[in-house]
Amino acid sequence: MEAVEGIVIVGAGLAGLAAAVGLHRLGLRCLVLESSDTLRAAGFALSTWTNAWRALDALGVGDTLRKQHVRLEALVAFSASSGSFVSTLAIKASKKHGDDELRCVRRNLLVEALAKELPQGTIRYSSKVVSMEDAGGLKLLHLADGSTLRAKVLIGCDGINSAVAKWLGLKEPTFSGRCAARGFAMFEEGHGFKPVFTQYFGRGCRAGLLPCDDNNMYWFVTWAAGANDEEMKKDAVEVKEFVLRKLKSAKIPQEVVQVVERSELSSVASAHLRYRSPFDLLWGDVSRGNVCVTGDAFHPMTPDIGQGGCSALEDGVVLAKCLGEALIRGREGGGGEEDQGSSRVEAALKKYADARRWRSFELVATAYVMGVIQQGGNWATRLLRDQLLPGAMAKKYTRLADFDCGKL
Repeated sequence: MEAVEGIVIVGAGLAGLAAAVGLHRLGLRCLVLESSDTLRAAGFALSTWTNAWRALDALGVGDTLRKQHVRLEALVAFSASSGSFVSTLAIKASKKHGDDELRCVRRNLLVEALAKELPQGTIRYSSKVVSMEDAGGLKLLHLADGSTLRAKVLIGCDGINSAVAKWLGLKEPTFSGRCAARGFAMFEEGHGFKPVFTQYFGRGCRAGLLPCDDNNMYWFVTWAAGANDEEMKKDAVEVKEFVLRKLKSAKIPQEVVQVVERSELSSVASAHLRYRSPFDLLWGDVSRGNVCVTGDAFHPMTPDIGQGGCSALEDGVVLAKCLGEALIRGREGGGGEEDQGSSRVEAALKKYADARRWRSFELVATAYVMGVIQQGGNWATRLLRDQLLPGAMAKKYTRLADFDCGKL
């Protein structure tokens, strides 16, 4: 007899863990299926903006993570073509929701903090979902090990190649025409960099440097490339050598190059940058019946505004609230556990999808346009980037981050 679970979350990434913690805090049990055999720390670090901290506070882990990461004081931009200073924007009090806040958070510490909030056994490792089908009012999940599982509510948090998104009929993410490499460098004696987010853009590439704390630095480089570009190597040695050549050919300070040189090969990775069409987010099925998607399974985006992980945390909180309102109300009304397969759940998931569509549309579209402007090589984009929009682009970062997903 196949096991039947109430709420099943596919994927223990940021979105999946955020949704699971939110549901747990509301008193709702869930099962998280994770394809790997341990928590995934890929990505090394992420820029965590004001909106993400509000979500982390709602989930109860914000203060723990603040103690482990330095607060960044400004965004500073330089031209990679000329080496000249372009703009600076202090990160300060916002007029709408309170103080702006930016920290570069180590991903392993973030996922560990969220996972620790969950009861033992909530995450089931080595459980990759390969396909799914309808089974009455339930969803029948087929796992890679040959086992099956029935779910009353299914939440797809399984990333950019999501099996759940495919089942919903969402179109495949589109290649943006760019690739990215990222890495992490540790300085046991202290790195000595100021607490600022420094960027260099132009010459077809964009580079960034962010301190996580007094000893750890996170870096990234993105560049224009073809879908089958041979420069896009999976081998860490080749990726690191390619990035160093890119940086040395641009007018980027030697201290930035030295951070990349210092990075351990185990902390260097690369990927093609893909995104889902913003119009597919508006018109596609983000939810259907008792199934929905969140995070990269919903709105994969390019990293140009640093909102991929932040918006995934928002998704988790909003989804938990919507499901909590429906299921707790159903329980109090006598609906009981079986009410999870009812129209109440369908309405809750539709409410979540409607709440997140336009927010996701804006983030994905803005990230794509920012990437084109920041890396473009023709005279028009150079004029926009270097003369007309540097201040406006920096302000756009903080405006998009000035969002409150609410409390549980």
